[in-house]
Amino acid sequence: MGFELYQSMLEEAVAALKGGEGADIEDQWSPRINLGTSVLIPEAYVPDLQVRLGLYRRLAMVESHEAIESFAAELIDRFGALPEEVRHLLDIVEIKGLCRQAGIEQIDAGPKGAVIAFRKKSFANPEGLIAFIRDEGAKVKLQPDHRLIYYANWQTPEARLTGASALLQRLVKIAAAVKQAA
Repeated sequence: MGFELYQSMLEEAVAALKGGEGADIEDQWSPRINLGTSVLIPEAYVPDLQVRLGLYRRLAMVESHEAIESFAAELIDRFGALPEEVRHLLDIVEIKGLCRQAGIEQIDAGPKGAVIAFRKKSFANPEGLIAFIRDEGAKVKLQPDHRLIYYANWQTPEARLTGASALLQRLVKIAAAVKQAA
């Protein structure tokens, strides 16, 4: 079971358990992230299925960079050096948080860049987004369906993770600028 499927199932279960008791359905969304890399906790790294599921469960609740770093340190203490798939998984968890902060519903990245879909087809700071597109020139295009196309040379999974993270951090700053002005 991959992390995204597990996370989706966990969010549904939590929503069902809350059953309307203050549950804000509007806040219970999870961005879809596809960066073309393996993201999981391998059986060879954590052999016990129950322990692996517990780690996925805990990781689904992690949101801050500091919490991700702490989680990584705990994994290293308990199981040894992080395999590539786990490092990528932790990067994806951080990217998920950035997507939520910027209001990004989906990001698909490949060797030639990324396609970003905004939640509810809108962005918190349209003027800032227009300035970003203008400043980037031919590297960025906004499609009529409100998808942002970002052209980049991201040939390796590591380049996609790093590039997507940097792009999302910029979009988070732009989105936050409107909140600070309000």
